[in-house]
Amino acid sequence: MTELDGRLRAVCDLAVSGVREMAGRHEYDGLIQDLSPEGVRAGLAALGRGPLPADPYDAAHLQIFEESARVQLGELELHRRNPLEHLGNLDLATYDREYAPEAERDAARLAHLARWPEAVDNAVAALDLLSAPVATALLGPVRGLAAGVPQDVDERVREAAFRAHARLVEHIEKASHTGDPDASLGAEGLARLMGAGDGLPVDLGRLAERADAERDRLMARLAESCAALGFAGRPPLEVARELVRQHPDPDGVIEAARIGTERAIAFTREKDLVPYHDGECLVGIAPESRRWGMAMMSWSAPGEPDSPSWYHVTPPDPSWPERDIEEWLEVFSETTLPAINVHEVAPGHFSHGRALRHARSDVRRTLMSLAFAEGWAHYAEELCVEEDFAPGDPRFEIGVWLEALIRVTRLACAIGVHSGAMTVEEGARRFAADTHLAGPAALSEAARATFDPTYGRYTWGKLEILDLRDRARAEWGPGFGLNRFHTAMLALGSPPLGLLDHALHADPGAR
Repeated sequence: MTELDGRLRAVCDLAVSGVREMAGRHEYDGLIQDLSPEGVRAGLAALGRGPLPADPYDAAHLQIFEESARVQLGELELHRRNPLEHLGNLDLATYDREYAPEAERDAARLAHLARWPEAVDNAVAALDLLSAPVATALLGPVRGLAAGVPQDVDERVREAAFRAHARLVEHIEKASHTGDPDASLGAEGLARLMGAGDGLPVDLGRLAERADAERDRLMARLAESCAALGFAGRPPLEVARELVRQHPDPDGVIEAARIGTERAIAFTREKDLVPYHDGECLVGIAPESRRWGMAMMSWSAPGEPDSPSWYHVTPPDPSWPERDIEEWLEVFSETTLPAINVHEVAPGHFSHGRALRHARSDVRRTLMSLAFAEGWAHYAEELCVEEDFAPGDPRFEIGVWLEALIRVTRLACAIGVHSGAMTVEEGARRFAADTHLAGPAALSEAARATFDPTYGRYTWGKLEILDLRDRARAEWGPGFGLNRFHTAMLALGSPPLGLLDHALHADPGAR
């Protein structure tokens, strides 16, 4: 692992948990980010010092991330409004991955745990603008942090960590009752957050129109696929709600995901859809502290020695009420799990992670646009429909359209909630009308807009990639091919959406 340039390190110092896990920068192991108001001000003041990279693309990529940090932590002060950064600062699950000998990772975990009291002090000092909706939505994950505290560590360190955790829970609980009832960033704030993070201007009105048009396109495709399955004339969402009830039992979820993973990797290799087909992807249950997530990729990060990536899948807890178990299992239905597999594994996140390991600069291996990363994995789902992943089985297509409808409704809901055009309850009604979700699941998705304002990134990134693909077909003519197009994009790492056009001018023989 190369030592980071000082200018790049200043950006990483303001995103410690993300670069430690996603980029594999383990010089941050055992450390926390100073998210106190004073610490954030000092971190922002350190940005932009020193020469830019000689490569023009890398220079532009780095400058976008510098500006993004200034907007997130300076203009919008999200460390004062949102516990998510503080949650990442406390998370210990990253040390479960086998990137180093167990004893080394255990020592880092203990050092990190010993700094929980300091991290909580900083969080409590910072979170003075925490709104009631955000506090309420994140109270469960905050409480769940305690599940990641190991049993077999120094008792004094453990008890101090638990006391600190209790103070954080108390602070979040209080804000859930007394915080500002309005969680919105405002239209200008959301546009700045999205635009600065990806280096391009954002017109929320135009983006909302695109979301509506994409919703209509997906509904039409869903109706076509339901008709092909023999349900012509029936409301497609009604059909979908029946289909998702066909799923494995809790004991069969991991095996179904394992079989689906093998199939997705084999298909991606057969079609040569991505530049690299190396690496190993294992399937297993998520670490206890992350079992709030149903399915997620933990890839072998580019800054660490190669090791297996993990596709983590979480079956429902047997102690849950029967209705909750059923709703959880519907995510792993025979209709929707195959789409999740290609999103998380191949040609989605796992394949992207393999390409990141081959990226040619620290900037490209370290600074990752989540709009591109999630947009790529979401694009991969429809790509597999185009490439005939499941010939003769319209259920795969139906699963892709259902997942896409959830993602596009997130985009519409985020814009509505943060521009003041939509309440969370109205957002829940839109999820119920435009997706197969209903009741608590629809409300949970709408509430996510309050604490994850850019969760429309899946659809936004996908649309930008599709637009770029159209331009590549037009400019490259007979020289266009999917492998060439995907290789050119992924050679940029996880590029800000505003820099995607650089892929059009890549050497077709370069990786």
